[in-house]
Amino acid sequence: MTGVLLSAGATMPDGRPTPTGLEVPRWVTLKSSQVRARQGPGLDYRILWEYRAAGLPVQVIAETREWRKICDPDGSVAWIHRTVASGRRSVFNRSDEAVPIRSGRSETASVRALLSPHALVSLDECEDGWCRVRARKLRGWVQQRAVFGAQERALCNAARPAGTGRAS
Repeated sequence: MTGVLLSAGATMPDGRPTPTGLEVPRWVTLKSSQVRARQGPGLDYRILWEYRAAGLPVQVIAETREWRKICDPDGSVAWIHRTVASGRRSVFNRSDEAVPIRSGRSETASVRALLSPHALVSLDECEDGWCRVRARKLRGWVQQRAVFGAQERALCNAARPAGTGRAS
């Protein structure tokens, strides 16, 4: 009975409790630079593509006990095994423009560095539309809307089949 009560708050988009008891959607990062994306939750499903970016943030939009249905920075949906995902957080600059990393949570705060296009940086926390990030000894703030990996809402529809991108 206790297990049912503990997971009662964490539900999938269809209203069922999540197998892990964790919130969906939620953010995870890829553990290695070779992660296979599958069409369904199992080794017998076809490999759709392979992610080659350790630390890449992806959003879990549904799950089974062993598998996570994810939304990636391109808006594509796929399944990955739970062992290739980490609870560590990062954000990704998916734009072709550098994103300023500022000394404070303000457009007028001094720029400490620039997050290059298509670069990753570790995420500590987000508040009031700003996210505190770090890379080696650098610490600073980026606008939450300027990076992928910090959004609070689901970015892909959990009912969409794996293997489909934004246009689908």
